[in-house]
Amino acid sequence: MKVKVSDKVKILAGKDKGKEGKVIKTLRKEDKVIVEGINIVKKHIKPNGQGETGGIRDIEAPIHVSNVKVITEDKKKTTKKEKKAN
Repeated sequence: MKVKVSDKVKILAGKDKGKEGKVIKTLRKEDKVIVEGINIVKKHIKPNGQGETGGIRDIEAPIHVSNVKVITEDKKKTTKKEKKAN
C-alpha cells in the first residue's frame, strides 16, 4: 500500500468522488484507509451506563485504497501546451 497517514488524497470513486482530504488511519490487512471528512456515515449508539446518552453520530467510514490517489504539490501544478502561431 503506497498511502500513508497524513498523506493528502483525492477520491476517485464513490459518493465523494473528486473531493480531497487527509488520511487519518490506514487498515493494511483490509487494504482500506480512513480519510478526514470523507465517506461520512450515520452510526446509531446505544446509551451505556449512567449519565451517557445514546443517539446518532456521524463517523468516517473506511474507503478501499484503490479508490484514492495520493496528490503531491508538483502534480497539482500542470502546464498547458502552448499553441504554435502559423
